[in-house]
Amino acid sequence: MLRARRACGGVLLGRPGPVGRRGYWRTVGLTESIISELDTDHHFVHRSTIPTMHFQDSLPRLPVPKLKDTVKRYLAAQKPLLDDDQYRNTERIAREFEKGVGRKLHRDLVEFDKKNKHTSYITDPWFDMYLCARDPVVLNFNPFISLNPDPKEAYNSQVVRATNLVVSSIKFLNSLKNEFLRPDIYYVNPKWSQSRLFKNFIRLLPTSVSWYGAYMVNAYPLDMSQYKRLFNSSRIPKLNKDELFTNERGRHLLVMRNGHFYVFDILDAGGNILHPSEIQAQLIYILQDADRLPEFPLCYLTTEDRNTWAAIRQQLLEAGNEDNLQKIDSAVFCLCLDNISPKNDTELSHCMLHGHGFNRWFDKSFSLIITSDGTAGVNFEHSWGDGVAVLRFVNEVYRNSTRHPAIVPHSSPPALSATNCERLEFKLNDSIQSAINAARMKFEETNEKLSVRMFEFRKFGKEFLVKQKLSPDAVFQLACQMTAYRQFGKIISSYEACSTAAFKHGRTETIRPTSILTKQCSHAFVEGRSKHSVAELRNMIDECSKYHRRLQLEAAFGKGFDRHLFALKHLSVSRGDPMPELFLDSAYQKLNHIILSTSTLHSPAVHLGGFGPVVPDGFGIGYNVFDTWVGCNTTGYLNRELQEFLRCLECSLNDILDVLEGRPLV
Repeated sequence: MLRARRACGGVLLGRPGPVGRRGYWRTVGLTESIISELDTDHHFVHRSTIPTMHFQDSLPRLPVPKLKDTVKRYLAAQKPLLDDDQYRNTERIAREFEKGVGRKLHRDLVEFDKKNKHTSYITDPWFDMYLCARDPVVLNFNPFISLNPDPKEAYNSQVVRATNLVVSSIKFLNSLKNEFLRPDIYYVNPKWSQSRLFKNFIRLLPTSVSWYGAYMVNAYPLDMSQYKRLFNSSRIPKLNKDELFTNERGRHLLVMRNGHFYVFDILDAGGNILHPSEIQAQLIYILQDADRLPEFPLCYLTTEDRNTWAAIRQQLLEAGNEDNLQKIDSAVFCLCLDNISPKNDTELSHCMLHGHGFNRWFDKSFSLIITSDGTAGVNFEHSWGDGVAVLRFVNEVYRNSTRHPAIVPHSSPPALSATNCERLEFKLNDSIQSAINAARMKFEETNEKLSVRMFEFRKFGKEFLVKQKLSPDAVFQLACQMTAYRQFGKIISSYEACSTAAFKHGRTETIRPTSILTKQCSHAFVEGRSKHSVAELRNMIDECSKYHRRLQLEAAFGKGFDRHLFALKHLSVSRGDPMPELFLDSAYQKLNHIILSTSTLHSPAVHLGGFGPVVPDGFGIGYNVFDTWVGCNTTGYLNRELQEFLRCLECSLNDILDVLEGRPLV
């Protein structure tokens, strides 16, 4: 029988010297000085004057839109996708819904919202949507963000980068726990972010009115409730509906190498971080110890469909693996030390999005991945939170690890005779072993079908579009609509994510880039090129940009239609009511069959981001409009169609550039 755990000590690491532990960092000013003299605090990324959760109590609540407005916006999104007869039928169904069952559902939703002022009307339905989904989380839900390299080349070795990023991650955790992390605030006038007077004034305000104090100077605090599940959290597979698990008392780090699991305490009971040189030593040992794959890599089970994984997890518990699973689930986070070096961004995307499967525990709230060449990224489970929280974490950790590194290249770890590191061993019966093999085969088969393609357009970017008085985001979305029309000969359903973090427990709202205006513009650019003057085409672009900006603002202020309809549908299903005809309408189902799923993020810390397509015949498009160029990372299961889409996208952007520079289309 395999041991439940194995001590990872017993060997000497580093140069000859006194044998023993360096222990934990204590407080600034003691004899063990930090390596970077710029880093004035061992334990925190910074110490905010304003407490982290100072605004939570007074955040505005996510508004429940008026039903008539929701129906109006819904029909506006449907119109470009339907012919006249289809639209008339959908309009009839929507109007009947508005006057009948929809009115009753809306009234009950509003009453429910009034009784639950501690949260938002979308919170429970949105959690249920994710946790009840039975598809595997990998590719279907988990996105990734890859970090830029450390500007100092020597700091990009795997162990040095991993150690520095781990230390900075724990500093972020300590800052969060101790309310030293700066609150997320959107400043209309950035000068207030540096104003000590503003910060001291806000700090003195009671939490019940603090948001209003910020609002007075056009500063808008954002919801930070998702941060509580960033650390020490996992998604637990259960039959029909998963659960989110968080154990804030966990002080150990989970490290994966070649499919093996290791844990060691990264914090002591007082929140002091294990000395960086000892963290470095633990990682060196793990790299040496995990020199080959296990016969049955357990991680493949987290790539299974959720009901299958739930049943197998129960078998693991019954076989005597409860203690090990508890260690995985409660770990601060998962560090994946990969044994590969991506040669290009395509290989990097495959690595960060799914990897080889055996070195990821996809159920962890997030996994920090470090490849052999020191390339770093984060893969995160999506049910607990959205990109806003993860991007903030990535930004802070990148900044802290590059400006205030905990260790320097060629530094030697202490000589160790024993450590608190444990290697977890699992008891696997024949049934579990067979399940692992089956999961591996399905995972590899799916991954072989997934294509990833990079796209760069270097002829213009944000600076040019802003001078043209256009929204850069609107122009890219318009280009995607033109591309779809050029490739498929029709307008197709599209999705752009928009955060509603300006509200208490806000999640996201959908921007529907497809509109009558983009349809008309796409038709003019693709099929009516010779029928319109440059001035007419330019005017169409302007109108699309204005309309898209309006959609963005409506979504950000909680005035979209998707989440409202979703909540009404959820309420109906949860009560066992007959399904309203609106949700059975083929037009509603077609609208929610998202062919173009898009999302954007920008940060000096981020090199690349991406996610899988949300439907088998769709594309996942992670994009960014940089100052002087446009780029996107696209995924899809239809390789030929994906390549054609990117070819057409380049044509669309070239056409837009010609018109903006006053050249007629040829």
